[in-house]
Amino acid sequence: MSSVPFEAQRAALADVVAIPVTPFAADGSVERDTHRALLRRLLDGGITTLTPNGNTGEFYALTPEERRLVTELTVEEAGDRAEVLVGVGHDLPTATGSARHARDLGARMVMVHQPVHPYVSAAGWVDYHRAVAEAVPELGVVPYIRSAQLAGARLAELAGHCPNVIGVKYAVPDAARFAAFARDAGLDRFVWVAGLAEPYAPSYFSAGATGFTSGLVNVAPAVSRNMLDALRCGDHPAAMKVWEQIRRFEELRAAHGSADNVTVVKEALAALGLCRRDVRPPSRALPEERRAEVAAIAAGWPV
Repeated sequence: MSSVPFEAQRAALADVVAIPVTPFAADGSVERDTHRALLRRLLDGGITTLTPNGNTGEFYALTPEERRLVTELTVEEAGDRAEVLVGVGHDLPTATGSARHARDLGARMVMVHQPVHPYVSAAGWVDYHRAVAEAVPELGVVPYIRSAQLAGARLAELAGHCPNVIGVKYAVPDAARFAAFARDAGLDRFVWVAGLAEPYAPSYFSAGATGFTSGLVNVAPAVSRNMLDALRCGDHPAAMKVWEQIRRFEELRAAHGSADNVTVVKEALAALGLCRRDVRPPSRALPEERRAEVAAIAAGWPV
Protein backbone atom coordinates (compact mmCIF):
# COMPACT_ATOMS: atom_id res chain seq x y z
CA MET A 1 0.00 0.00 0.00
CA SER A 2 1.20 3.50 -0.78
CA SER A 3 2.62 5.50 2.10
CA VAL A 4 1.11 8.68 0.66
CA PRO A 5 -2.55 9.04 1.70
CA PHE A 6 -4.94 9.58 -1.20
CA GLU A 7 -2.07 9.40 -3.67
CA ALA A 8 -4.22 8.41 -6.66
CA GLN A 9 -6.83 11.03 -5.85
CA ARG A 10 -4.23 13.76 -5.52
CA ALA A 11 -2.74 12.79 -8.88
CA ALA A 12 -6.20 12.94 -10.46
CA LEU A 13 -6.66 16.52 -9.29
CA ALA A 14 -3.35 17.57 -10.85
CA ASP A 15 -4.86 17.15 -14.29
CA VAL A 16 -7.73 18.32 -16.48
CA VAL A 17 -10.69 18.08 -14.10
CA ALA A 18 -13.64 17.73 -16.45
CA ILE A 19 -17.06 19.10 -15.51
CA PRO A 20 -19.47 17.16 -17.75
CA VAL A 21 -22.73 18.67 -18.95
CA THR A 22 -26.05 17.06 -18.05
CA PRO A 23 -27.93 16.52 -21.33
CA PHE A 24 -31.73 16.80 -21.32
CA ALA A 25 -34.27 14.98 -23.46
CA ALA A 26 -37.13 16.67 -25.31
CA ASP A 27 -39.41 16.09 -22.31
CA GLY A 28 -36.91 17.83 -20.00
CA SER A 29 -35.64 14.72 -18.24
CA VAL A 30 -31.99 13.68 -18.02
CA GLU A 31 -31.13 11.88 -21.28
CA ARG A 32 -29.31 8.84 -19.90
CA ASP A 33 -27.97 7.32 -23.10
CA THR A 34 -26.66 10.66 -24.35
CA HIS A 35 -25.09 11.31 -20.97
CA ARG A 36 -23.26 7.99 -21.12
CA ALA A 37 -22.12 8.69 -24.67
CA LEU A 38 -20.73 12.11 -23.71
CA LEU A 39 -18.87 10.58 -20.77
CA ARG A 40 -17.38 7.88 -22.99
CA ARG A 41 -16.27 10.57 -25.42
CA LEU A 42 -14.38 12.31 -22.61
CA LEU A 43 -12.78 9.06 -21.48
CA ASP A 44 -11.81 8.15 -25.04
CA GLY A 45 -10.31 11.64 -25.33
CA GLY A 46 -7.87 10.89 -22.52
CA ILE A 47 -9.76 12.56 -19.66
CA THR A 48 -9.19 10.77 -16.37
CA THR A 49 -10.99 12.98 -13.82
CA LEU A 50 -14.76 13.53 -14.00
CA THR A 51 -16.90 15.80 -11.83
CA PRO A 52 -20.59 14.91 -11.94
CA ASN A 53 -22.85 17.55 -10.39
CA GLY A 54 -20.56 20.47 -11.11
CA ASN A 55 -21.83 23.86 -12.18
CA THR A 56 -21.37 23.03 -15.88
CA GLY A 57 -23.59 20.04 -15.12
CA GLU A 58 -26.30 22.45 -13.87
CA PHE A 59 -26.00 21.18 -10.29
CA TYR A 60 -28.41 23.74 -8.86
CA ALA A 61 -31.07 23.01 -11.49
CA LEU A 62 -31.16 19.26 -10.84
CA THR A 63 -33.51 17.50 -8.43
CA PRO A 64 -32.05 15.32 -5.66
CA GLU A 65 -33.03 12.23 -7.65
CA GLU A 66 -31.34 13.58 -10.77
CA ARG A 67 -28.16 14.38 -8.87
CA ARG A 68 -28.03 10.80 -7.65
CA LEU A 69 -28.68 9.53 -11.19
CA VAL A 70 -25.91 11.64 -12.68
CA THR A 71 -23.50 10.36 -10.04
CA GLU A 72 -24.50 6.77 -10.71
CA LEU A 73 -24.13 7.09 -14.48
CA THR A 74 -20.72 8.72 -14.12
CA VAL A 75 -19.32 6.15 -11.71
CA GLU A 76 -20.58 3.32 -13.94
CA GLU A 77 -19.08 4.77 -17.11
CA ALA A 78 -15.80 5.75 -15.45
CA GLY A 79 -15.12 2.26 -14.14
CA ASP A 80 -11.38 1.99 -13.66
CA ARG A 81 -10.66 4.53 -16.42
CA ALA A 82 -11.10 7.69 -14.34
CA GLU A 83 -11.39 9.06 -10.84
CA VAL A 84 -14.79 10.54 -10.01
CA LEU A 85 -15.04 13.76 -8.00
CA VAL A 86 -18.72 14.10 -7.06
CA GLY A 87 -20.15 17.57 -6.47
CA VAL A 88 -22.11 17.88 -3.22
CA GLY A 89 -23.74 20.83 -1.49
CA HIS A 90 -26.99 22.50 -0.38
CA ASP A 91 -28.00 22.09 3.29
CA LEU A 92 -25.65 20.06 5.46
CA PRO A 93 -27.76 16.87 5.70
CA THR A 94 -28.13 16.89 1.91
CA ALA A 95 -24.40 17.45 1.41
CA THR A 96 -23.36 14.69 3.79
CA GLY A 97 -26.00 12.34 2.39
CA SER A 98 -24.75 12.98 -1.14
CA ALA A 99 -21.16 12.36 -0.04
CA ARG A 100 -22.12 9.03 1.52
CA HIS A 101 -24.04 8.09 -1.63
CA ALA A 102 -20.94 8.83 -3.71
CA ARG A 103 -18.81 6.73 -1.37
CA ASP A 104 -21.24 3.82 -1.48
CA LEU A 105 -21.17 3.84 -5.28
CA GLY A 106 -17.38 3.65 -5.31
CA ALA A 107 -16.41 7.26 -6.00
CA ARG A 108 -13.26 8.25 -4.15
CA MET A 109 -13.60 12.05 -3.96
CA VAL A 110 -16.20 14.74 -3.40
CA MET A 111 -16.13 18.42 -4.27
CA VAL A 112 -18.00 20.62 -1.79
CA HIS A 113 -19.74 23.49 -3.56
CA GLN A 114 -19.24 26.99 -2.17
CA PRO A 115 -22.19 27.51 0.23
CA VAL A 116 -24.73 29.84 -1.37
CA HIS A 117 -26.30 30.89 1.92
CA PRO A 118 -26.35 34.72 2.02
CA TYR A 119 -24.81 34.76 5.50
CA VAL A 120 -21.62 32.74 5.37
CA SER A 121 -19.17 33.26 8.24
CA ALA A 122 -15.59 32.09 8.02
CA ALA A 123 -16.02 29.92 11.11
CA GLY A 124 -19.26 28.53 9.69
CA TRP A 125 -17.51 27.73 6.42
CA VAL A 126 -15.00 25.61 8.38
CA ASP A 127 -17.80 23.90 10.31
CA TYR A 128 -19.74 23.07 7.14
CA HIS A 129 -16.78 21.54 5.35
CA ARG A 130 -15.58 19.75 8.45
CA ALA A 131 -18.97 18.06 8.83
CA VAL A 132 -18.87 16.83 5.24
CA ALA A 133 -15.26 15.65 5.48
CA GLU A 134 -15.84 13.84 8.77
CA ALA A 135 -18.89 12.08 7.34
CA VAL A 136 -16.71 10.40 4.69
CA PRO A 137 -13.18 10.09 6.12
CA GLU A 138 -12.24 7.55 3.47
CA LEU A 139 -12.89 10.00 0.63
CA GLY A 140 -10.70 12.81 -0.62
CA VAL A 141 -12.51 16.12 -0.07
CA VAL A 142 -12.06 19.20 -2.27
CA PRO A 143 -13.57 22.54 -1.18
CA TYR A 144 -14.75 24.71 -4.08
CA ILE A 145 -13.79 28.26 -3.12
CA ARG A 146 -15.51 31.12 -4.91
CA SER A 147 -15.43 33.72 -2.13
CA ALA A 148 -12.64 36.27 -1.93
CA GLN A 149 -13.55 36.81 1.73
CA LEU A 150 -12.18 33.48 2.92
CA ALA A 151 -8.66 33.60 4.34
CA GLY A 152 -6.09 30.90 3.69
CA ALA A 153 -5.72 30.40 7.43
CA ARG A 154 -9.28 29.08 7.55
CA LEU A 155 -8.46 26.36 5.05
CA ALA A 156 -5.39 25.46 7.10
CA GLU A 157 -7.66 25.24 10.14
CA LEU A 158 -9.99 22.87 8.29
CA ALA A 159 -7.09 20.70 7.16
CA GLY A 160 -5.87 20.49 10.75
CA HIS A 161 -9.13 18.74 11.63
CA CYS A 162 -9.57 16.73 8.43
CA PRO A 163 -6.60 15.01 6.79
CA ASN A 164 -8.87 13.90 3.93
CA VAL A 165 -9.20 17.50 2.69
CA ILE A 166 -6.62 17.00 -0.02
CA GLY A 167 -7.23 19.59 -2.71
CA VAL A 168 -8.80 22.94 -3.44
CA LYS A 169 -10.76 24.14 -6.44
CA TYR A 170 -9.96 27.85 -6.28
CA ALA A 171 -12.26 30.02 -8.37
CA VAL A 172 -11.65 33.60 -7.30
CA PRO A 173 -10.65 35.55 -10.45
CA ASP A 174 -7.49 37.06 -8.98
CA ALA A 175 -4.13 35.35 -9.53
CA ALA A 176 -2.34 37.43 -6.91
CA ARG A 177 -4.99 36.60 -4.32
CA PHE A 178 -4.71 32.94 -5.23
CA ALA A 179 -0.94 32.99 -4.78
CA ALA A 180 -1.27 34.53 -1.32
CA PHE A 181 -4.18 32.30 -0.30
CA ALA A 182 -2.34 29.12 -1.30
CA ARG A 183 0.71 30.07 0.68
CA ASP A 184 -1.29 31.11 3.73
CA ALA A 185 -3.17 27.82 3.63
CA GLY A 186 -0.15 25.62 2.90
CA LEU A 187 1.06 25.40 -0.68
CA ASP A 188 2.35 21.84 -0.37
CA ARG A 189 -0.48 20.56 1.82
CA PHE A 190 -3.09 20.62 -0.97
CA VAL A 191 -3.41 19.98 -4.68
CA TRP A 192 -4.39 23.35 -6.14
CA VAL A 193 -6.89 23.25 -9.00
CA ALA A 194 -7.46 26.40 -11.06
CA GLY A 195 -11.23 26.49 -10.75
CA LEU A 196 -11.86 29.06 -13.47
CA ALA A 197 -10.74 26.72 -16.23
CA GLU A 198 -8.43 27.31 -19.20
CA PRO A 199 -8.57 31.13 -19.28
CA TYR A 200 -7.00 31.33 -15.81
CA ALA A 201 -4.88 28.17 -15.93
CA PRO A 202 -1.61 29.76 -17.14
CA SER A 203 -1.58 32.48 -14.47
CA TYR A 204 -2.70 30.12 -11.70
CA PHE A 205 -0.13 27.48 -12.67
CA SER A 206 2.56 30.14 -12.36
CA ALA A 207 1.43 30.62 -8.74
CA GLY A 208 1.25 26.95 -7.77
CA ALA A 209 -1.76 25.25 -9.35
CA THR A 210 -1.14 21.85 -10.93
CA GLY A 211 -4.61 21.11 -12.35
CA PHE A 212 -7.51 23.03 -13.83
CA THR A 213 -11.22 22.47 -14.26
CA SER A 214 -12.83 22.55 -17.68
CA GLY A 215 -16.25 22.80 -19.25
CA LEU A 216 -14.75 23.34 -22.69
CA VAL A 217 -13.38 19.81 -22.47
CA ASN A 218 -16.90 18.51 -23.20
CA VAL A 219 -16.50 19.96 -26.69
CA ALA A 220 -12.81 19.44 -27.45
CA PRO A 221 -10.88 17.18 -25.05
CA ALA A 222 -7.73 17.50 -27.14
CA VAL A 223 -7.63 21.28 -26.71
CA SER A 224 -7.73 20.99 -22.93
CA ARG A 225 -5.11 18.25 -22.96
CA ASN A 226 -2.86 20.44 -25.14
CA MET A 227 -3.00 23.22 -22.58
CA LEU A 228 -2.22 20.85 -19.72
CA ASP A 229 0.72 19.36 -21.59
CA ALA A 230 2.15 22.82 -22.25
CA LEU A 231 1.73 23.90 -18.64
CA ARG A 232 3.29 20.73 -17.30
CA CYS A 233 6.32 21.31 -19.53
CA GLY A 234 6.57 24.92 -18.41
CA ASP A 235 6.06 26.01 -21.99
CA HIS A 236 4.16 29.22 -21.34
CA PRO A 237 4.14 30.41 -24.98
CA ALA A 238 2.55 27.12 -26.06
CA ALA A 239 -0.03 27.39 -23.28
CA MET A 240 -0.89 30.89 -24.40
CA LYS A 241 -1.32 29.69 -27.98
CA VAL A 242 -4.07 27.43 -26.67
CA TRP A 243 -5.39 30.35 -24.61
CA GLU A 244 -5.68 32.40 -27.80
CA GLN A 245 -7.44 29.51 -29.51
CA ILE A 246 -10.16 29.27 -26.85
CA ARG A 247 -10.38 32.95 -25.94
CA ARG A 248 -13.53 33.89 -27.85
CA PHE A 249 -15.41 30.78 -26.75
CA GLU A 250 -14.62 31.51 -23.12
CA GLU A 251 -15.49 35.19 -23.54
CA LEU A 252 -18.94 34.18 -24.74
CA ARG A 253 -19.33 31.92 -21.70
CA ALA A 254 -18.21 34.64 -19.30
CA ALA A 255 -20.33 37.48 -20.73
CA HIS A 256 -23.13 39.04 -18.68
CA GLY A 257 -21.94 37.55 -15.41
CA SER A 258 -21.48 34.09 -16.98
CA ALA A 259 -25.16 33.98 -17.96
CA ASP A 260 -24.37 31.68 -20.90
CA ASN A 261 -21.61 29.62 -19.27
CA VAL A 262 -23.36 26.28 -19.73
CA THR A 263 -25.44 27.41 -22.69
CA VAL A 264 -22.41 28.02 -24.91
CA VAL A 265 -20.98 24.58 -24.14
CA LYS A 266 -24.28 22.86 -24.92
CA GLU A 267 -24.70 24.95 -28.07
CA ALA A 268 -21.31 23.74 -29.29
CA LEU A 269 -22.23 20.14 -28.50
CA ALA A 270 -25.53 20.59 -30.32
CA ALA A 271 -23.70 21.99 -33.36
CA LEU A 272 -21.55 18.85 -33.36
CA GLY A 273 -24.67 16.68 -33.15
CA LEU A 274 -23.81 15.31 -29.70
CA CYS A 275 -26.73 16.49 -27.55
CA ARG A 276 -29.66 18.89 -27.42
CA ARG A 277 -28.94 22.53 -26.63
CA ASP A 278 -31.55 22.64 -23.83
CA VAL A 279 -30.62 24.20 -20.49
CA ARG A 280 -32.81 24.83 -17.46
CA PRO A 281 -33.70 28.16 -15.86
CA PRO A 282 -32.10 30.28 -14.53
CA SER A 283 -29.84 29.59 -17.54
CA ARG A 284 -31.25 30.50 -20.94
CA ALA A 285 -31.11 29.42 -24.55
CA LEU A 286 -28.35 31.12 -26.53
CA PRO A 287 -29.57 34.08 -28.60
CA GLU A 288 -29.95 33.08 -32.24
CA GLU A 289 -27.30 35.54 -33.43
CA ARG A 290 -24.62 33.80 -31.35
CA ARG A 291 -25.34 30.23 -32.40
CA ALA A 292 -23.49 30.30 -35.72
CA GLU A 293 -20.43 31.83 -34.08
CA VAL A 294 -20.29 29.08 -31.46
CA ALA A 295 -20.76 26.39 -34.11
CA ALA A 296 -17.91 27.83 -36.19
CA ILE A 297 -15.56 27.87 -33.20
CA ALA A 298 -16.37 24.27 -32.27
CA ALA A 299 -15.95 23.09 -35.87
CA GLY A 300 -12.42 24.48 -35.94
CA TRP A 301 -11.13 22.53 -32.95
CA PRO A 302 -9.57 19.07 -32.88
CA VAL A 303 -11.46 16.56 -30.79
